[in-house]
Amino acid sequence: MSTSSVSLPTYLIDVQNLVKAYDLLPVLRQITLQIQRGEFVALLGPNGSGKSTLLRMLCGLSKATGGIIRIGGWELPRESAAVRAQIGLVSHKSLLYDNLSAYENLHFFAKLYNLQNDRVEDRIRTLMSQVGLHKRTHDLVRTFSRGMLQRLSIARALLHNPDILLLDEPYTGLDQDASAVLDGLLQAAHADGRTILMTTHDLNRAAALPTRIVILSRGVIGYDQPAGIGAVELAALYAEITSLVSAR
Repeated sequence: MSTSSVSLPTYLIDVQNLVKAYDLLPVLRQITLQIQRGEFVALLGPNGSGKSTLLRMLCGLSKATGGIIRIGGWELPRESAAVRAQIGLVSHKSLLYDNLSAYENLHFFAKLYNLQNDRVEDRIRTLMSQVGLHKRTHDLVRTFSRGMLQRLSIARALLHNPDILLLDEPYTGLDQDASAVLDGLLQAAHADGRTILMTTHDLNRAAALPTRIVILSRGVIGYDQPAGIGAVELAALYAEITSLVSAR
């Protein structure tokens, strides 16, 4: 008689009972969040809810007070080098050098990622074309607009071909045209199989782009469901969830 075993789902991002506190001030309270490969998750929440703190912890820039973080099976902080190889980060700061050209910036980060020299030129050329900056490849970054910096930041984040994109408020400071370009880049990255976790205050885009919506308030998850509701309904839900959590 043969027995069949049911394999448990594997998660690319697996967070269990995560706690983060600064001195005696709790920021994240027993967070459990599991994200499957290929999901596009919008992480919503008021300022101070812990969104940016969570992203910093996922990429190894901040240590947990308690709980477990595994990325692709690798555990933080013990295996942080392996984790960082799987992640591309786009944060409030571009992490780019103003006095270098776009090409020089990407070439510098290629060395940090230990990319093979014979592939770097093609990789940079391809990415600059994908983000629509091929004509500005050799221009200094200090001459770039906010929207161009965001596009170059995405090229930097994709340079080492990571499985995961972490984006912290990527639409901040962008005009309508630049935001539309960023929409296309994120849709293309998701279609290419990237797993995306994006914090945002833009409820219209949170309703339109992701496959899943998570609402964080006062360090706890108050809502976690597949996407599929409109922006108006999401705004009402967001207000209800954040007020309920805040009242606890």
